[in-house]
Formats: sequence, C-alpha cells, structure tokens
Amino acid sequence: MSPSPLTPAPVLAPGRERALLWLLALTQFTIIVDFMVMMPLGPQIMQAFSIGTGAFAAAVSAYSWCAGVSGLLAATYIDRFDRRRMLLVVYALFAVSNLVCALATNYHALLLSRAFAGLTGGVLGSLVLAIIGDVIPPQRRGAAMGVVMTSFSLAAVAGVPLGVVLGAHYGWSSPFFELVILSAVIWAGAWKVLPSLTAHIQVPPLPLSRTLPELWSLMREPSHLRGFALTAIVMASHMLIVPFISPNFVGNLGVKPENISLIYMAGGFAMFFSSRTVGRLSDRFGARQTFRAAALCSLLPALFMTHLPQLPLWGLILFFPFFMVTANSRMIPVQALLTTVPAPHRRGAFMSVNSAVQQIATGTGAWIGGLLLTTTPDGRIHGYGTNGWLCCACVLLAMWWVGKVQAYGQPAGSAAAARTV
Repeated sequence: MSPSPLTPAPVLAPGRERALLWLLALTQFTIIVDFMVMMPLGPQIMQAFSIGTGAFAAAVSAYSWCAGVSGLLAATYIDRFDRRRMLLVVYALFAVSNLVCALATNYHALLLSRAFAGLTGGVLGSLVLAIIGDVIPPQRRGAAMGVVMTSFSLAAVAGVPLGVVLGAHYGWSSPFFELVILSAVIWAGAWKVLPSLTAHIQVPPLPLSRTLPELWSLMREPSHLRGFALTAIVMASHMLIVPFISPNFVGNLGVKPENISLIYMAGGFAMFFSSRTVGRLSDRFGARQTFRAAALCSLLPALFMTHLPQLPLWGLILFFPFFMVTANSRMIPVQALLTTVPAPHRRGAFMSVNSAVQQIATGTGAWIGGLLLTTTPDGRIHGYGTNGWLCCACVLLAMWWVGKVQAYGQPAGSAAAARTV
C-alpha cells in the first residue's frame, strides 16, 4: 500500500527552525546527562541503598538495555502519530521517571525508575532524529545534526560536572531533581515551538496485524541493513576506548580523580565549537566524504590515547580535545547520512531500530573492550593498546562500508547519490 501524507512537511522560518534545533539539542542533553551522571554518583548511591558494585552496575545497565529494547519496539508505532504529540507525551514520562528516581527509597524503586527512564529515552532519541529528517532538507541536514550533537559536549562541559557537584553537596538525588525541573522548562518550549508533523503518516494506517511483519520487512531491507551495520561498527569502535579513559588516566597516569573533570571539560568545550562546523562541512562536501576525512583524522588520536606516555595534567588537557573532536566528528556525518536512507513514511521506524542498534553496539563495544583489559591490584590497566588497534581497524572498515550506504531512491554508487550524501 502506498503511503499518502496528510499534510506536507512544514517549512519553518529561520528563527523558529533554529529554536527548534536547540530545543532538540537540549532534549538530547537531558537524556545524555540522565544516563551519564549515574556513574560518578556510584559511591553515594551504593552507600545510600547498601548495595554492592554488581547491583549498581545492574541499575546502570538497565537504562542502556531498556533504551535499546524501547527503540526497537517504537519502530512498530512511532510513524503512526503526530511527532509533536508523541514527543510531548514521551518527554513528560521521561521527566516522571527522573522524579521517581529522585524519590526512590529502596533499590527496587531505583532499578525500576532507571529501566523506565531507558524506555522513554530510547524513544526520544529516535523521535529527535526523525523530526530532523522531517523538517530539515537533506542539503542542510548535516548542519542541523551538528547543532543537535552539541548536546554531547554540553553534557560533558556542564551537565555531568554540575550533577556531580550537586550530588556531593545535596545528596545523590539532587541531580535528578534538577533534570525534572529542566525537562519541564524544555517541555514548555517544545509545546510552543514544535509544529504538528503528520506528513509521514500513512492513510489509511497500517493494520495492527501487519505491524510486526512490516517491522521485519524494514529490518530485512538491504539498504537499511547497510545503515544499521554502519551504526554498529562506528559505535562499537568508539566504545572500545571511551569507557576506559578515566580508569587509564587514574590507574596508569596517576591523575587525581578530582582533576578528571578538567580534562573532560576541555574536550567538551572543543566539541561544542567544532560540532556545527563539521555539520556544515558535511552539507558542503557530502556526508560520506566528511565521515571518511574525520575517520582518517581520528586514527592517530585514538592510538595515542591508548598508548599515552606519562604526561603532566596540562599535557592531557591540551591533547584530550583532539581525541574528542575527531571521535565526535565521525558521528555527525553518519547521523546525517542515515536520515536519508529510509523512505519518509518509514523514517521514524528506521531511526527507532537504528537507535536500538546503537544502544546494543554501545554495550557490546564496552563489553568487548573490558574483556581485552586486565587490572592489577594496584589499579593499573593492561591491554589498552590492543583496544586502540582494534578501534582503528573498525574505523577503517567503516570508511569502506560507508560507500555501501545509499539514500532512499538512489542506487549505491550513483553520481546523484555521491553528490547529495
């Protein structure tokens, strides 16, 4: 059955478009901080609930795995509803999950609240990307993705450090109360700025009896599989290194834990100013070429990060932005490219499955990276260099594989596809 749009996608005025992109960036910011802030709060949470490291790890993992599951399930219904209405409903539930987490009085309530936060966060991540694909033309999508990707640098610069400070002074729950308040402000902004988006909805809607077969069809589509594989390779390679940066700094290089935030803030500031530039380059030169250039530039910083000699703190502060910027620059053109892969009426479902793939690849990359490492009784890490070489091998594979990912309606390798993506 061919899809029939209810209304054409709205054309926003430049000012409203910018406001929308920054609202989407702030939405992503709250999702990222919600996930990341748990880890540095570990000692306080374990003491508050009298739990061990295994139980705490389960609470952290519950978010990631539930986000992956929800992203996959969202593919069965995300394209049935107005994007605006769905974002407002799911984001309100996300805020509620953080309120329940902040008010948790026992471990089971904490675990369930983190699982529910993951369920809502996985859907929100898919919705943000689907909205960008609906509203922003392909020739400007890279720049738009660059704006939204600044959420990662904002989280590193401001969100997580502020959450840690609040947790240290006012208790582990205070960062989650902060997220509830911030989410309420962003929700009000989205209610005012985000237009109704219904052009993707099929008329008549797909019968529920065909929902799962349609999802299976979407996942089996060769062009979609190539996009999912690119996401998996890029994210897994990234997570082979990133989760072990702080343990390497502390255990191998003797950096004091309180100085880690200084290093990450330097990287976050650099990402903040570089993300939009990379997005504009993606629009100008094409997502594939920009990705290949960024991936090539990221190889040496990745190897240096995993083979660091003994450096003073100021040396690490100067080097770390190079690693963060080149690693982050791989993500922006990939996300811009992937929004062009599905048909418009399947974009939300595609991005939901892609979000699930991203979450699973994130966990798998970190798991494999951990298996390759050993920790001595004095806290030193061995085998990090192997992670770096494996990361570079995956990046080289992705540089070749990206040529197999094509935009909807354009055959792989065609001149039109090369120019537009």
